Amino acid sequence: MQRKKLPIGIQTFREIRENGHYYVDKTPLILRLIDRGKPYFLSRPRRFGKSLLLDTIKELFEGRRELFTGLHADTHWDWSVTHPVVRLSFGAGVLKTSENLAASMHRQLSRLEREHQVTRSFEAAGSRLADLIETLHERTGQRVVVLVDEYDKPILDNLTEPEIARTMREGLRDIYSVLKDADAHLRFIFIAGVSKFSKVSLFSGLNNLNDITVSPEYSALCGYTDRDVDTVFAPELAGFDRDDIRRWYNGYSWRGESVYNPFDLLLLFEKREFRSYWFETGTPTFLVDLLAEKRFFTPDFASLKTTEALLSSFDVDHIEPEALLWQAGYLTIHKVTERRLGQFTYTLGYPNTEVEIALNEAFLPQLGPVAQVVVQTRDPIQDALEAGDMPGVQAALHTLYASIPNDWYRKSPLAGYEGHYVSIFYSYLTALGLAPRVEDATNKGRIDLAVRVDNRSAPSLQAEESAPPCTSRLYLFEFKVVEQVPDGRAIEQLNERGYAEKYRAPGVGITLVGIEFSSEKRNLVRFEVAAG
Repeated sequence: MQRKKLPIGIQTFREIRENGHYYVDKTPLILRLIDRGKPYFLSRPRRFGKSLLLDTIKELFEGRRELFTGLHADTHWDWSVTHPVVRLSFGAGVLKTSENLAASMHRQLSRLEREHQVTRSFEAAGSRLADLIETLHERTGQRVVVLVDEYDKPILDNLTEPEIARTMREGLRDIYSVLKDADAHLRFIFIAGVSKFSKVSLFSGLNNLNDITVSPEYSALCGYTDRDVDTVFAPELAGFDRDDIRRWYNGYSWRGESVYNPFDLLLLFEKREFRSYWFETGTPTFLVDLLAEKRFFTPDFASLKTTEALLSSFDVDHIEPEALLWQAGYLTIHKVTERRLGQFTYTLGYPNTEVEIALNEAFLPQLGPVAQVVVQTRDPIQDALEAGDMPGVQAALHTLYASIPNDWYRKSPLAGYEGHYVSIFYSYLTALGLAPRVEDATNKGRIDLAVRVDNRSAPSLQAEESAPPCTSRLYLFEFKVVEQVPDGRAIEQLNERGYAEKYRAPGVGITLVGIEFSSEKRNLVRFEVAAG
């Protein structure tokens, strides 16, 4: 197959089709949506192709058949009928006042009125929108299609300033409420954004929206599937390990087929190296601050249980960390369990290696360690773990915890509890790409943390000369804070409960590590090691 242009950052369907870029055909799913219903809502993380999806729908309803040659819609759509399209977007700039929001709306309405040659008859934005829709229907004889992109951005841009965010919310609610009264004039509505604001707070006047965010059949409406990668992008795969691509970038799921973020894959194919392309496009400062404020236990990132109601309970005055992590794309749905009829429990976790490493790396400074010390110690501790050099591990950890400034302890809501010390160690190892497992269950209890590393050069941990070579090392950690458990020792719990039994396997050297911290001395005060 011949290589094509990579559509990096291109959100215009016409440009992609006319200039010979790769395109993953989403028209089968689009036609299914149109055939089955009318008012839709979709939440997806940033840079997932929402804008391109809406532009594709626009060109479809406007009858641009030449752009769909060879696609599913080419032979499955009635091209003899076209519909006027009103497309709105709030993605440009940061709006800080109700006047800014009104000005953005008026600019867009003026453009639409010029395009459709409609005379402005009202001053208020809501009245202008309603009049535009009604006029287009009367003039063309066809009901109108309304597409809203980045519907929530004016609110999300101001979450750190709740008063401004509330102003944005009220202004947007006035606009969206117009669509319900215009129902008789509308053929199709599609509203897309990053977050899932509760219908009561933002769509109280538009309560008939069909939310397809977690509909299994539309899980792949945005993003690329494994099949897309193996077929459409087959010419780009040479030189890559396919499993590496899958592990690093696949895994986003909304109860259906998992997908890749398009931005990641396109930049991977252009730059030919693995990096956190998507994560680096937006530093989650507000998210990190919120997690710290809520004293979130970072090991919970790996396996977090919640409900659909909690994931959807997102508003200016009520922001749950779980909902924000999921809606922003830092966690995804791994499992759905129906506990009772109509009552589901969702298990969330990292979508892939990119997010697992990058999110913990971003969160580490919030936990206290100085960024420069994190960088300085990461190679020594990884080398020490690979070599079984436990004094080296102890020295690196002592340096890491000692780097936390006294002023941090005075100001941070995370200070003074055991989970803080464990969160640092967990996020530190995860940022190294070591994938530690937390609270791993055995028949004797739960191990605080287990991590496995490849043994590249060190001698075997096995005591017997006849034992098979040690090809990897498994470390089982138990943590305690001495002020909280003064009479117990971490290493004793590991030994007495026989935690190592579950992990015994040929070629795996097991090491038990008991680490005890002092909240008074603000560092580890005991570090004990035993063979597993």
